[in-house]
Amino acid sequence: MPRPSERSRSLRKVKRTTPGGSRTVHYKRRTKISAKCSVCNKPLHGIPRVSKSEYSNTSKSRKRPERPYGGSMCSSCMRREIKNRVLKV
Repeated sequence: MPRPSERSRSLRKVKRTTPGGSRTVHYKRRTKISAKCSVCNKPLHGIPRVSKSEYSNTSKSRKRPERPYGGSMCSSCMRREIKNRVLKV
């Protein structure tokens, strides 16, 4: 029987083989999904993979890169977008 703290669905179950050969279930925290680019869906660099409560406690400069479209577009898509806007004008 798992402990009450391990009954949560937010923990994932990982089956491990012990040195004695028996299989046990270990409970691990789920990995956070990294932020994705809104254009090409590549993972964004410079954005931490933390939970929402940890994210709200971090400073604004650590949440996203300090550039135009930082935190929503990757650098290559951002460059392409700026070039397209300049060429349209």
